[in-house]
Amino acid sequence: MLLAIDVGNTNIVLGLYAGEGEDARLVRDWRMRTDARATADELALTMRGLLGEHADRITGISALSTVPAVLRELRVMLGRYYADVPTLIVQPGVRTGVPLLVDNPKEVGGDRVVNTLAAHHLFGTACVVVDFGTSTNIDVISAKGEFLGGVFAPGIEISVDALASRAAQLRKVELMRPRNVIGKNTVECLQAGILYGFAGQVDGLVRRIKAELAATERGPITVLATGGLAPLVLGESETIAEHVPDLTLTGLRLVYERNVA
Repeated sequence: MLLAIDVGNTNIVLGLYAGEGEDARLVRDWRMRTDARATADELALTMRGLLGEHADRITGISALSTVPAVLRELRVMLGRYYADVPTLIVQPGVRTGVPLLVDNPKEVGGDRVVNTLAAHHLFGTACVVVDFGTSTNIDVISAKGEFLGGVFAPGIEISVDALASRAAQLRKVELMRPRNVIGKNTVECLQAGILYGFAGQVDGLVRRIKAELAATERGPITVLATGGLAPLVLGESETIAEHVPDLTLTGLRLVYERNVA
């Protein structure tokens, strides 16, 4: 079984795959909090606890990390606890098959590369991938599977934290749909601004991206969402057509199969 490990700034997502190629299926997935201070031994202990009965059935590991401190400990953990298991860490030099048509390809994070690979594999069209994570990343992919660039915006939770810390009368609220757009109390006002504000932001950016992309892409353009906070915005967005929660895990599996399997 293949273990995919996606280390993000806020969460670490684990996915366990059975089978290969078109027969591969996601058996289980888990989320754990990212702690930049965690040691290799702590990572191994936590992951093994989550994997449970599957811990001794791992036959391959594909991983990436956007957090340098965790990446260092992840390397140590894999070498110490999984030395006999074929392992791939997504980094510059790893064959992904994704052309990076940007000014500095080394700046492109591994998560954006594997998302590009997975989106093109799943849909085969030009794609706009909206990743709702610590930051809101919008990545643009050509119909040929080329990474064309994208947009960064502050993430939902970052914005909520900043607002609560800088405004004396405001506080953190539960991220959920309010009764109305016009809030009748402080909580509803915040919820409406967060939910509808971010949906409007994404829709505005996606429309501008599609208009610019239409100059070079004549076929359909698929707009899809991924990331832990995607379900919050999906129902209010007018441009997002698909939801692929395991997009990054799928990309990690595909990269592993290209390089190791």
